[in-house]
Amino acid sequence: MIFERFEVPGLSQYSYAVGAGGSLAIIDPKRDIDTYINYAKSNGLRIAYVLETHIHADFASGATALATQSGAELCLSRYTGGESFSYRFAHRAVSEGDEVPLGELTLKVLHTPGHTPEHISFLLIEPRKSRAPIALFSGDFLFVGSVGRPDLLGDGEKEKLAKALYKSVQRMQELPDGTEIFPGHGAGSLCGAGMSQRKQSTIGYERVSNPFFREQTETEFVETVLSVVPEFPDYYLRMKELNSRGPDPVDELPGEEAFSPDLFEKRRDETPAIVVDLRSQEAFGGTNIPSSFNIGAGQNLSMWSAWLLPYDRPILLVGDAQTDFDQARRSFLRVGLDHVCGSLQGGIQAWVEAGKDQAHILQSSVRELKRLLEKEDAPALLDVRSPAEWRSGHISGAIHIPAGELQKRLNELPAREILYVICGSGYRSSIASSILARTGRIKPVNVNGGMTAWRNQGFPEIN
Repeated sequence: MIFERFEVPGLSQYSYAVGAGGSLAIIDPKRDIDTYINYAKSNGLRIAYVLETHIHADFASGATALATQSGAELCLSRYTGGESFSYRFAHRAVSEGDEVPLGELTLKVLHTPGHTPEHISFLLIEPRKSRAPIALFSGDFLFVGSVGRPDLLGDGEKEKLAKALYKSVQRMQELPDGTEIFPGHGAGSLCGAGMSQRKQSTIGYERVSNPFFREQTETEFVETVLSVVPEFPDYYLRMKELNSRGPDPVDELPGEEAFSPDLFEKRRDETPAIVVDLRSQEAFGGTNIPSSFNIGAGQNLSMWSAWLLPYDRPILLVGDAQTDFDQARRSFLRVGLDHVCGSLQGGIQAWVEAGKDQAHILQSSVRELKRLLEKEDAPALLDVRSPAEWRSGHISGAIHIPAGELQKRLNELPAREILYVICGSGYRSSIASSILARTGRIKPVNVNGGMTAWRNQGFPEIN
């Protein structure tokens, strides 16, 4: 048996290669498909099938491009007719009970709706051993310690989908305890709540540890699953639409060109382009290009870029000697941000030496913040963490607006020039500070270390 898991940190997304006899099936591929092409080539394997569990909401699919480039058969759910989102490109439609042969192995299709109406899972069985199940590739229906959120299609559909999810979970009781579970996401994804840090599980382990597997009525299940859904990124619906029609294939990563400060400024002003600064919050705070977004490079770049940036405008990048621009451009592609057109040659130092306009974001320690909050004329404080983090404890008097919602809720902020901004560690508060600075009316102060530093100092908080 051939097996490989491919992980995209930040998005916490898993895709899989499974096969036998020299043939592979790739399940839920990401947009930059060279990963799978190179894997197959280096191992002397043929990609025979490309499979998807559902129309994804959190990343751009590579399924159509991979099937085209590899010559594989593209197999997708038959259950999209009449739904809000349907596949609009050629494919083989598969349904409950259909099988995909892989040498001595078989992938059997199970219809497991709930996260989405069309969702299918793939049960790996070995016909020579009485068709005993080996593993379940569960996509976003079943996670380690949780299940998929059922609210992607809006309030009008969420209760119906939650009931379907309950029935799909009940079906899993028929599988043997030893059946391994390989989900589409791990901890950190917003496609479900309370996922375990473990990357895989078994049906038996989920029976004893997953709260959604405990004995409960349909009504109890529905109430529970709808009460814990995470915050809803605005870009999810745009991504589902993109994946319904099929993202454009990508032959090479766009945006490799580096521009001199003069050309960079010209491209920014004439297109007009969005400037994204990939440096750390401390570096960004010291000196940055006015009106730029600070979304630090690394595993969180994809999600926050998709959540905050306009998808139809060119993007120019700013980094430093440590910035991996190749990985950054991949991060943008993975969420359908296809218009990266270049970067600043020589980084911010070249910009400064060219005498261009500069901006700065003030920084504060938690000790300084505490001293100021104890004064009679205490400053306003904005907490941009998630609702779950806020409920776990926050600073008294803080305003709460999650970072992903800030741009559409700016009118809720107090009419004060200076606003302190805090998150968990400083990453999201720097994103939020760059958004606030773009307004031209608020002078943000980023709190370094965030609530982690606040708690390490033993400072008080409320629930």
